[in-house]
Amino acid sequence: MSTISARADASGQPRPMTKEERKVIFASSLGTVFEWYDFYLYGSLAAIIARHFFSGVNETAAFIFALMAFAAGFAVRPFGALVFGRLGDLVGRKHTFLITILLMGVSTFLVGILPAYASIGITAPIILIVLRLVQGLALGGEYGGAATYVAEHAPHGKRGFYTSWIQTTATLGLFLSLLVILGVRTWLGEDAFIAWGWRIPFLVSIVLLGISVWIRLQLSESPAFKRMKEEGTVSKAPLKESFGQWGNLKLVLLALFGLTAGQAVVWYTGQFYALFFLTQTLKVEATTANIYIAIALLLGTPFFVVFGILSDKIGRKPIILAGCLLAILTYFPVFKAITHYANPALETAQANAPVVVVADPKTCSFQFNPVGTAQFVTSCDLAKSFLAANSVNYDNQAAAPGSVAQIKIGDKVITSFEGRGLSADELKTRTADLRKNLTDGIRAAGYPAKADPAKINPVVTVALLTYLVLLVTMVYGPIAAMLVEMFPTRIRYTSMSLPYHIGNGWFGGFLPTTSFAIVAATGNIYSGLWYPIVIAAMTLVIGTLFVRETKNNRIED
Repeated sequence: MSTISARADASGQPRPMTKEERKVIFASSLGTVFEWYDFYLYGSLAAIIARHFFSGVNETAAFIFALMAFAAGFAVRPFGALVFGRLGDLVGRKHTFLITILLMGVSTFLVGILPAYASIGITAPIILIVLRLVQGLALGGEYGGAATYVAEHAPHGKRGFYTSWIQTTATLGLFLSLLVILGVRTWLGEDAFIAWGWRIPFLVSIVLLGISVWIRLQLSESPAFKRMKEEGTVSKAPLKESFGQWGNLKLVLLALFGLTAGQAVVWYTGQFYALFFLTQTLKVEATTANIYIAIALLLGTPFFVVFGILSDKIGRKPIILAGCLLAILTYFPVFKAITHYANPALETAQANAPVVVVADPKTCSFQFNPVGTAQFVTSCDLAKSFLAANSVNYDNQAAAPGSVAQIKIGDKVITSFEGRGLSADELKTRTADLRKNLTDGIRAAGYPAKADPAKINPVVTVALLTYLVLLVTMVYGPIAAMLVEMFPTRIRYTSMSLPYHIGNGWFGGFLPTTSFAIVAATGNIYSGLWYPIVIAAMTLVIGTLFVRETKNNRIED
C-alpha cells in the first residue's frame, strides 16, 4: 500500500468532516452500541435467566448451563466474522451490517418473549442457546462492518479520529445495559423484576433496533467498495484470498498476535477483570463496585477519541504498544494498590496469617473452566478453590502420593476430603462442612468476610480504576483504524474481522476463568495477572518487531 492524501482539500490538508460523514459515524456507532447492549444483557441477567430456562435441574447446574450459553456467544464470534466478513466483501458493507443488526435485535427481542421451562420444557433452553449463538454470530459480523464502513468514508489523516467513535461503543453498550436493568429493577421492585420484569430490557431492544435500521437505511455504500464494484475488482473468493494466500494470511496472524491479542487482554482486564477483582477477590459490595467502575468508565471513555486523534498524528502502533507496555509494568502495583485502598483488612491478613496447602501434586488440577461444566472434587481442588474464592494467599507443599490434602492456617490444621466417587448429596454435605471449617479458620486468622465500606478510600480506588480504563483507551482507540489500514479493500472486511474476534472473543473472553485458575494453582491472588501480562508482552514483542505502522497507508487499493 502506498501513501497519499486522500479526500483532502486543495492545499493537501485533511478537509473538515461533512454532514454525510457525521451521519455515517453516528449511524454506525449508534447501531454498534445497541448491538453491544443486546449482547451484554444476557451476561448481566444470567442468574435470573437460569431460574426461568434451566429450572429442570438443580440451582447450581442451572447457573452452569446459563454460563455455557453466555460463553457460546463469545465462542462463535470468530465464525460470525468469517460468515459476514465474506458477505461484506462480496455484496458490500452497508447491506451486511444491516443484516447483522437485524439478527442481533430480533434474537434479543425473542429472548424477551420466549416461554420459560415451566411452559414448554426442554424446548425453552434449546431455543435460548440457539438465540445466543445467533447473537454471537451477528456480533462477529457487526464490528468489522462498522469499522470498515466508517474508515472507508474517512478523509486521509482522520481515520483514527473517525473510527475511534466506533471504539467507544462496547463500553457504552455495557453501560447502557446496566442503566436499563438498574432502572427497571428500581421501578418494579426486586420480586417483580425476577418474576417477569427482567424481560423488559430485552423487549426494549426492538425499539433500539427500529431506530438503528431506520438510520442505516438512509446511508449509502462506502466509496471504496462502490468504486471497486464499478471497476469489477470485487473479490470472488474473499476467504481463500484472506487465508489461503500466505502474503495476506501473514498479515492476519500479525494482526492477531501483534495487535488484537494484547489489546483484548488489556481491555478485559481494565473493565471486566477489575470488576471481578473488586467483587470476588476484595469482597467489595456489588453495587458499590459497579458505581466505581461506572465512574471510571465515564471519566475514561472520552480518551478513546483522544487517542484516536493522537494516532492520526504520531501513528497507531506506538500508542497501542505503549498501552501494552504500561500494562506489563504497572498491573501488579496497581492491583496491589487497589487492595490497599479498597480492603486494607485483607491486605493485613495476607501479610500476618500465612496459609499452607499440603497435598499430593497429582490431585491438584489446573482449574480452567471457561463454561462452568467441569467438576473439581479432589481433596486438593476442593481446598484450593475455596481459598482462591475467598482471597486467601497460600503456599503449596507437596505431600505423600495418595494422601488427603491438609490446610494449615497458623497453628490450626484442617483436613480436606476426597470427593471422587461420592453421591451428589454426600458431596454437597461434606463440601459444606469443609467450607464451614475453613471459614472459621480464616476468620479467626483475620481474613474479612467482606470489605468494610468505612475503610474504603473511594477517591483513590476510582482513580486507580480510571487508570486501568485509560490503558484500555490506548490499546482500543486506534485499533480499528489500524486493522482497516492493514488489508486491501477487496478482502478487508473478512481479513480484519477474524483476528479481531479471535483476539477479543477467545484471548479476552476467557481471561477471568484463566486468571482464576492461575490464582487457584499458585495460591497468590495477584498471580492471575500473569495471563494478561504474558499476552500483552507477546503482542509488544511481535508488534514491535514485525507490525508496520499504517496511518499513511492508502486504503482505496
